[in-house]
Amino acid sequence: MTIEANDPAIAIVEKPASLRPVLEWIARRTEPVCIGLAAILIGLALFSLFILAVGKSPATLFQLMYTGGFGSWFSVQNSLSRAAPLLLTALCVALPARLGLVIIGGEGAVVLGGVAAAAMALPLAGTAPVFLTLILMAIAAMVVGGIWIGLAGFLRHYRGVNETISSLLLSYIAIALMNQFVEGLLRDPASLNKPSTRPLPAEYMLGNIPGMDVHWGLVIGILACVVSWIVIEATSYGFAARIAGGNVRAAQIQGLPVGKLIAGFTALAGSFAGLAGMIEVAAVQGSANASLAAGYGYTGILVAFLARHNPLAIIPVAILLGGIDASGGLIQRRMGLPDATVLVLQGTLFIVILFCETFYGRFKIFNPDLWKRSL
Repeated sequence: MTIEANDPAIAIVEKPASLRPVLEWIARRTEPVCIGLAAILIGLALFSLFILAVGKSPATLFQLMYTGGFGSWFSVQNSLSRAAPLLLTALCVALPARLGLVIIGGEGAVVLGGVAAAAMALPLAGTAPVFLTLILMAIAAMVVGGIWIGLAGFLRHYRGVNETISSLLLSYIAIALMNQFVEGLLRDPASLNKPSTRPLPAEYMLGNIPGMDVHWGLVIGILACVVSWIVIEATSYGFAARIAGGNVRAAQIQGLPVGKLIAGFTALAGSFAGLAGMIEVAAVQGSANASLAAGYGYTGILVAFLARHNPLAIIPVAILLGGIDASGGLIQRRMGLPDATVLVLQGTLFIVILFCETFYGRFKIFNPDLWKRSL
């Protein structure tokens, strides 16, 4: 006797699809958002206590912070301009972090990248085409920045030198070299009170985005974040880096080129920071000078940690921090607080974010490994 598969008398009972994969996906991606927002709120609460201690109103401060950063179209454009270098310096931290490295010396790559860009522009400005000059300036800045941060990666893998310490010390060396070049070999004789290189002609400056008072560095930074995300998430090179970051020993046993990965990712990270220096020269300062050491490399550390080293998450976080930084002048004028008040807030947020790192994976709602298998 045979049974036809399409016999209507036979009821086929299918097991309903499990919701667990969907819920796991939501939980794992919700965790960094919730913990990150909690860290920001706790940091703001602690900072409010500091403001109360100096006799000022936290409510007024936060209102001015919003007004100065995002309260008008002018403020938004100012915030976006300040966010442009933060996008690139945050990548200088985020990319090596995928390999388990903590690089905090992006400031050195920024200043040397700016000096390299200015030095490249000196013989070209006024003689070579504008586009070619800007391209060569960017290449020079990226090469110098890549070598500088790549040196920290090289020392980490081949000599066992801690990359956090070496990159930080290299940044101080870079600032000293910048001062040496700007005040010596590359100095413009016309720069008396503030030594700098010869200024770029106006036509060689990196222009603004049409319809906005924001330079093209913002677009470059966003594209760099998108490209970095693709490299990390959609290439074998990025996959190998994530494996090495999870367990270096296991990666070596599997035959992955850990040394090349470390050197390559640190060099790529440094090249982005160097590009930030070039943008500061070609879009903001017009020359290389002491203003290159504006702290963008250090603020980029906070941006990268707050974004959990996700290149796409760096974009909104950099804009947020850019807005906070843009409000510093307004806070100083309206409340009589020093401009460094914003730095105190950034430091408070950074400490709280580092503290909150210990809570990842501890909450049952965000950790599918702790769920019951009933879903």
